[in-house]
Amino acid sequence: MTHHLKASPKTCHWGYFDARVPPALTIASGESVTIESVSGTVETLPPAGFHVPPELHAIHAAQKGLPFGPHILTGAVAVEGAWPGDVLQIDIEQVSLRQDWGYNLNRPLAGTLPDDFPHFHMMNIPLDKTRMVGTLPWGLELPLSPFFGVMGVAPPLEWGRCTSIIPRAFGGNLDNKELVAGTTLYLPVFVPGALFSVGDGHGVQGDGEVNVTAIETALSGTFRLTVRKDLSFTYPRAETPTHVITCGMDPDLDRCAEKALRDMIVLIVERTGITREQAYALCSMAADLRVTQTVNQHKGVHCMLRKSLLGGR
Repeated sequence: MTHHLKASPKTCHWGYFDARVPPALTIASGESVTIESVSGTVETLPPAGFHVPPELHAIHAAQKGLPFGPHILTGAVAVEGAWPGDVLQIDIEQVSLRQDWGYNLNRPLAGTLPDDFPHFHMMNIPLDKTRMVGTLPWGLELPLSPFFGVMGVAPPLEWGRCTSIIPRAFGGNLDNKELVAGTTLYLPVFVPGALFSVGDGHGVQGDGEVNVTAIETALSGTFRLTVRKDLSFTYPRAETPTHVITCGMDPDLDRCAEKALRDMIVLIVERTGITREQAYALCSMAADLRVTQTVNQHKGVHCMLRKSLLGGR
């Protein structure tokens, strides 16, 4: 069964994850849900002639005061049978564009080079869904590879309201461009029902997302959500058709690399039974450490290893 959750003032929360967000939808483990997202403030809207989802205007009108963070998140989706200590398996079945434009911006004192660009700068970018390209202002056609920058479950109740800016153990603002359709994200569950939310649609992004934004746009995604009681890890992991991925998030990029590497060593030992020293050696010979993003206060590194090196499991 596939459910459908549309974006609206009633189904979106702007800028935060919180265990107290009421479920907008409840589904059974193993079922799929198609979730619609929107993105941006009034200042990012395109000129006349582009399609703006009407619910974006409604969400803008309903927002009282400044949002807690920048991302409009659709959810939460509760999954029956999910309990703290479980893992939620998120199979990303489909991702598609919902509008014919996106935007990219940088703000003063933000981004990877905060002192180098002291002025606000924004570009509206036409998107061609048929040809899957975005046309930049100087004429370059950039191939699109859409994914959701933010996918997360609710944090522990004791953590209170957590900004959507900083990625943490519950996922959130991972900004990992590998998480396109056909990949799987695994997130530890901290509250009953898991409470999955999604947003921050990206048309395409480079590793680093260095000026704070990618091509930000509205997306639709279909996710199969499955409760895994046979898994017990406590930090996000992912799989592509060819690779396993572990993650590290921290204000210090060195600590990010250490966290991602340590978790990859654990994963290799779990799957192969070789020693930690042998797994460490395998990482040195065959794993890739990649900078996920450098702009979310807590930076990110992901470690990638080919599945074929794990004995085909």
